[in-house]
Amino acid sequence: MAIKVIISGYGRMGHMIEDVLKRRGIEVAACSEDITSTDPALARECVCIDFTTPDAFKANYKFLAENFKATVVGTTGWNDIASEVTGYFEKCGATMIYASNFSVGVNILFAAAALVSKMASGAGEYQTAIEEIHHIHKLDAPSGTAISLGKIVDEAGGYHTPITSQRIGEVPGIHTLTLTSHCDKITISHEAFSREGLAEGAVAAALMTENISGVHEFKDLLF
Repeated sequence: MAIKVIISGYGRMGHMIEDVLKRRGIEVAACSEDITSTDPALARECVCIDFTTPDAFKANYKFLAENFKATVVGTTGWNDIASEVTGYFEKCGATMIYASNFSVGVNILFAAAALVSKMASGAGEYQTAIEEIHHIHKLDAPSGTAISLGKIVDEAGGYHTPITSQRIGEVPGIHTLTLTSHCDKITISHEAFSREGLAEGAVAAALMTENISGVHEFKDLLF
C-alpha cells in the first residue's frame, strides 16, 4: 500500500530523508519547519518523519500524536520525558516508532554489545566505557545512541558505564564500546560514513507503520 510522508525538520537529515523517499517512489506530501501548521486533514493521511531538535519535538509531540496517521521519531534528547511522550501516543491510539538511531548497523551494534557485555560480566573483571564522536552541529551530548548503548551494556552485564563525548568537524557519528580487564581489552565500534543510514532506517520504519499499531522502539521491530 502506498504511503504519503511529511518530513518535520528540513535540515540536513530532512533533505537526506527526502532524497531516499523520492528514490523509492514514495510521495513526499510536505517538508515542514513548523509541523503544527499542517492541515489536520492532510496529517491524517500521512506518516510524519520527525528529525527536529529536542525542544521542537517536546513542543510538538502532542500535535503529532493527535493528528498524524503515524509518526517516526528520529529526534533525540527527550529521554527526560520519554514516558510522558510514549504514554500520550498510547492514550491517543496513535502509532509511533522511535529510535535513538535508525541505522541498521547501529542496531546490530546494540545486539552485539548486549551479548558481549553479558558474557564478559560472567567471565572476568572487565570495566566498560563508551566514547561517542559527532559533528559540531549536534545539540545533545552524550548522544541518544550512546545513552541507549550504555543502558544496554549496564542491563546486560550489571555495569555502570561512563560515557565521553566529543564534537569534531563534520563527523557523522562514531560510537565505541570498550571492555577492559587487567590482561586484555575488547573493542566494539560503529562508524557512520554519512547520515544516509539513518535516513534509510527512518524510511523503513515509516513503511512498517502500515502493518502495525501502537508505540514501538525500532530495534524491537528490526530483528
